[in-house]
Amino acid sequence: MKAVTVKVTGRVQGVSFRWYAVQEAERLGVNGWVRNEPDGSVAAHVEGDDAAVDAMVEWCRHGPSYASVRGVAVTDARPGDTRGFGIRY
Repeated sequence: MKAVTVKVTGRVQGVSFRWYAVQEAERLGVNGWVRNEPDGSVAAHVEGDDAAVDAMVEWCRHGPSYASVRGVAVTDARPGDTRGFGIRY
């Protein structure tokens, strides 16, 4: 089990980044959440199998087609008791 916190910067709000992140997380079978941050970035907590978490982080490096990702910061996190993957407000 691996868990990370991801901060994605660039043009990532207003482009359905969170919605597409949920779709990708469900496809990969990871748990966690995604949310918009006040500074214009998107934050996510992702946990699951190592390969699936790595694949989700890689997806965050480009996001959906309307996004323009400038940076992705990944920090190791402690696994929680999350089930499913959803949008936090």
